[in-house]
Amino acid sequence: MPLILMVEDDASIRAALGLALEDEGYSVVQSANGRVGITMAASEDPDLVLLDLRLPDVSGFEVCREIRTKSNVPIIMVTAQTDTHDLVAGLEAGADDYVTKPVNVKELAARIRAALRRLGRDATTGAPDVVRFGNIEVRREAGIVFKNGVELALTKTEFRLLAEFVDHPNMVLSRDQLLERVWGYEYLGDSRLVDAHIRRLRVKLEDTPNTPEFITTSRGSGYRFKLPG
Repeated sequence: MPLILMVEDDASIRAALGLALEDEGYSVVQSANGRVGITMAASEDPDLVLLDLRLPDVSGFEVCREIRTKSNVPIIMVTAQTDTHDLVAGLEAGADDYVTKPVNVKELAARIRAALRRLGRDATTGAPDVVRFGNIEVRREAGIVFKNGVELALTKTEFRLLAEFVDHPNMVLSRDQLLERVWGYEYLGDSRLVDAHIRRLRVKLEDTPNTPEFITTSRGSGYRFKLPG
């Protein structure tokens, strides 16, 4: 039974979502604040973290960044429906996906299922195990990437996104295509998920992220992975 860690300070939301997720077949552990949430993320080893961004002690952004230093566990953040700044900042901090308040339980369950399915997918089927471009080396079976011989700290979602690009060199991939192939759903997604993850990938892969060499923007169309040479 997959274990979900819910970090949420509102007791009524914790109770309602906890029961709903248990009805969906998940085991749920809960934290009412960020510091305990960070500790539980390490001690409980959850399969997924559901993280409110507005917490009473430390911000959800800090919790997300701290968890990311130690784990690639999928993180779904909970944010106010109209707060675009929170959404972008949460994705930049390392979240994989988001839901808005008031939380629709069926939508949340669908996003959780998609995130957990991604963990079991092999993005490397039919492709070479090791791919090199520039100063980057992608080891598909191991799910790791090196830059100048040093392993990069990529989340599982970031790795799947990079693998999708490597599978389709010099091809423009639209945001909708990337949402469907990487996040696993077509209509529940948001193009800001793609844009935020692209920015994070560029920071990690590119020597000059603002003028990328590998992952370039095709204005109005999407993104393209350019092989050097």
